[in-house]
Amino acid sequence: MIDFKKICEKYKSEALETLKKDIQINSVYDASTVNETMPYGKGVHDCFELLKEIALKDGFTVDMCDGRCIEIGYGEGEKLICIFAHQDVVPVSGEWIHPPFSAYVDEKENRMYGRGTSDDKGPAIASYYALKALKDNGLIKNYRVKLVLGGDEERGSSCLAYYFNTLKKENPTFGFTPDGDFPLIYGEKGIVNYKYEGHLPLNNVISIRAGVVSNSVIDKATVKVSEPEKLEEYLINHPVIKYEKVNGDTFNFIGKAAHGSLPELGINSGIIALGVLGDVYNNPMLTLLCNEYGDPFGQNMHVKYESKDMGKTTYNVGLISYENGVFSMTVNFRHPENCNPDEVLAKVEACSPLPIQVLSKTPYLYYNPETTPFIKALYEVYKEETGDLTHKPMAIGGGTYAKEAANTVAFGSCFPGKVDHIHEANEKIDLEDFYGSMPIYAHAIYALGNLK
Repeated sequence: MIDFKKICEKYKSEALETLKKDIQINSVYDASTVNETMPYGKGVHDCFELLKEIALKDGFTVDMCDGRCIEIGYGEGEKLICIFAHQDVVPVSGEWIHPPFSAYVDEKENRMYGRGTSDDKGPAIASYYALKALKDNGLIKNYRVKLVLGGDEERGSSCLAYYFNTLKKENPTFGFTPDGDFPLIYGEKGIVNYKYEGHLPLNNVISIRAGVVSNSVIDKATVKVSEPEKLEEYLINHPVIKYEKVNGDTFNFIGKAAHGSLPELGINSGIIALGVLGDVYNNPMLTLLCNEYGDPFGQNMHVKYESKDMGKTTYNVGLISYENGVFSMTVNFRHPENCNPDEVLAKVEACSPLPIQVLSKTPYLYYNPETTPFIKALYEVYKEETGDLTHKPMAIGGGTYAKEAANTVAFGSCFPGKVDHIHEANEKIDLEDFYGSMPIYAHAIYALGNLK
C-alpha cells in the first residue's frame, strides 16, 4: 500500500515557499496592463511565469495557452486526469490585519494570511506538489495528468472556455477542481448574473459607488448627497446602521463581506444604503429595490425556490453605481435544479423599475453520488486519508470550474468546520490543511488514473 502522506512530506517546505511567492503577486484582473500576451493583466501573467519556471525545472511539460491558462503535464497513456485550479483572485476590500499580498505566516496560529491563500492559490500549489510527489516516485504509469491553472475564474471562467473551445483541448477522462469543500461536492447551483441599468432620477443623490465584484456581498457603499444634514440626522437617530462620514457630503455605509453564494452570512451595505437614501430623500424606487433584495433568498419578490439537495435560491446584490443620472445594479442569482431561471427573470423584470440585462448564465451541475464511479472513488480517497467517516458529499451554491469540464467535480480544499474567509478580508489558510490536502490530492490523482 502506498503511503501518500510519507511521499508528500518532503515537499512541505518547498510548497510553502512557492505559495508565499505566489500570494505576493497581486493577480486581480488588471485592465490597465492587458495586452495580447497578458489577456488578464500583468499579475496573472506573473503568476503563470512563476509556475512555468518551477514546472520546467521539475521536469514537466508546460503550455502557456495564449496567456489564458498554464497547463502543466506529465505521463503517457490514453486516460487523462485533470486538475483545474486558478491563479486570479478577487479584488481586496475590507479591513485586513496583515497586508493582503504579504503572504504573512502567523507562527502561533500556524496559518498564512493573504488574498488567494484559500481561493485558489493554496489549493493550486498543494495540487502541484501532489503531482510532483507522484512523478518523482514513479507513480504516474499508463495515464496522463494535466494541472490546468486558469487566469479568469473569478470573472466567469473565460480562461477555461478559451482552453476548451478555442484551443480545442481534450476533456478529462476524470477530473477535479480543488476549489470547494471536502469531502466532495457532487452538485452546484446554476448561476445567473443580471443587471439593472438605466436613467433613474434620484432626489438629492449625487453618486453611489458600492461593491467590487458581483459574487461578493458589498461591505462598503460610498454615497454623495446634496443635503447631507438630512442624511446625517437620520443616521444619528438609527445607531444600528454603521457608517463613517468621509467629508461634508460623502458617507460610507459599512457592512460585512461574504461569498456571493452565501449572502445571508454577510451584511450588504449597498442594500442598506438604498433603503436609507430612499427613506431620507423620498426615492421610492430605491426603497423598492431595498425591500425586494432585503431577503437574500427571494422571498420578498416571490421567487424563492428550494430543493432537498441544493437548498435555496440566493440573490446577491454585488455591485451598485449611480453617476450622472444613470443607475446600475448587478445581481448574482443562484438556483437549485427545480428552479427555471428564465421564469424567475421574467418575474423580477415585471416588478422592476428598470430594464434587466442578463450578463451570464451557467446551468446547474449534478452527479449522483451513489452511482457515479469517479465520485465514489474520490470519496473513498478522502475517507482513507483523513479517517473522517462522518461528513458526507454535498451540493453547494458556489460555482466552480467543474461546470466547464466533463467528468469533473469540486474536491476540497476547505476541510469540514473551517472558515477561510474567501472573498472577504483576512482570507487565510491553515497550514495543517495546506499540507494535509497534498496527500489527499496525490492519492486522488493516482486512484483516478487507475480507475477501471
